[in-house]
Formats: sequence, C-alpha cells, structure tokens
Amino acid sequence: MTETSKSTTNTTANPTSNHKKMTKAFIIGLPRSGTTSVSVALLEQGFKVAHQGFTKQTFELADIVSDAPCFSDYKQLARLYPQAKFIYLDRELEAWVPSMQMLLSRMLPHLDRKTGRFHPILKRSFSHSFGVGEVREPMDGQHLVECYQRHKREVFEFFSPAEQHQDNLMSINISEEGSLSKLLNFLSFDSEQNASEMNSSHLSPSHQSSPHLNFPHLNRGRNVASWDEYKHGNKISSNAAGPENRKFFDYKLV
Repeated sequence: MTETSKSTTNTTANPTSNHKKMTKAFIIGLPRSGTTSVSVALLEQGFKVAHQGFTKQTFELADIVSDAPCFSDYKQLARLYPQAKFIYLDRELEAWVPSMQMLLSRMLPHLDRKTGRFHPILKRSFSHSFGVGEVREPMDGQHLVECYQRHKREVFEFFSPAEQHQDNLMSINISEEGSLSKLLNFLSFDSEQNASEMNSSHLSPSHQSSPHLNFPHLNRGRNVASWDEYKHGNKISSNAAGPENRKFFDYKLV
C-alpha cells in the first residue's frame, strides 16, 4: 500500500479526468463483509471512492460508492444507473455474524429514528436490511443469519438472467487469493480503446503487472473507524454538496 496523502476529500469534479469515462460501480455487500477494505484498495488503484453516499452530488463525483445506502438501495440505483456495475461481497457467516453483532452494539443507540445522531439515510438502510427499529432483538444471531441470507438471495434474484442484469453483477470474497485482480478486471472498460486509456492513466502500475492482487484486511476485530482514519486525495465525501445542495434522490424503498 502506498503512503497516504494528507489531502482532504474531493468535493468537486474534474472534467478532464479519465475517471469520468468509467461506468459507475456500487459495492452492495452488507456491512462487515469487507466494504472498507475494498474501498481503500480501490482508492489506491486510482478510483474516486465514497464509503457511504447520502447526496446526489456524492454519487455524481464518485466512481465507486460502497456501504450505505448501496446495500439496501441497489435496485433503485440499477434503475438510475443502468450501465453501472455492482459488486456483492460474500463472507462466511460464522465470521460475519459476530462481527455484525459487534458493529450493531456500537451503532444501535445512534440508529434510533428520533434520537439517533446518524444520517437518516443510514438509519433507513439499517431498518430496511436488519429491521433496526422494527424487530425486538436486531442483534440476535439467528435474525442476522436470516437477514444475510435474504439479502444475498434477493441480490442474486434481481441480477438474474431473467431480470437481464446478470452481466452487471460480480460476487467476490475478499479473503480469496487474487480477488482484487478479479475485481479490477470486472471494472475495466468495455471497449479496447477505453481499455488502452485505462491501462495508461487510470489504474496504478500494480494492477498492470500482477494478476494476483489481494485486498488489505481493515476493520478487523473491534475497529470500525478505518475509513475515517484513512487519508487519501481520491476520497469523496458522503455528504458532498452540489447544485441541489445536499439533496438525495427522490426514489422510495419498497
């Protein structure tokens, strides 16, 4: 991993950037499935990344958006961005459940609909995917297993051949050898001309030289703040302001 810069997050678009030629991509794995590790790795590969996105402008500026609200809103995002690519992150349940329980133990007081300090869109994503504010014990192990399995089933059903979205989805487990290289290949340009541009200016030399790149493993144990602590010039603010200030999309979850 290269040395991180001290620059702050980007909040303005660069009209000459080769990134603008790239299709948007959304990381739709649930929290604690590797979203931070993937986000940091893609920053290092030259992508503009937002870990969570709560405004239209964030989605406009970023090449990649991960975590909330992508894991709950992927159907709506697929309609807004029909050419976008979606990355589902898989993780073994025996590792994911206790990790998610730890995260919820810290987050639950701030996810309260009336008194919680977290962003309303973040609260909505957790309510939609985990029943926070609706079920009595959102940290119950069996409940979380059911949430994980339902989310995975619905993702693959939505991106099935019958729905004509199958080419837009990739599923990876970040612990598997070469998983970063596989993701970078999936994110590559479709045309040979754009692929040439990408190889020359978009990706770091490490992707061009190695077919076996792996992800860094961040947010291990009880660490849940690695993204905020990580400084990089390609980070996009989750609350970036634009022409409509900090407005979000008008769609509704069903």
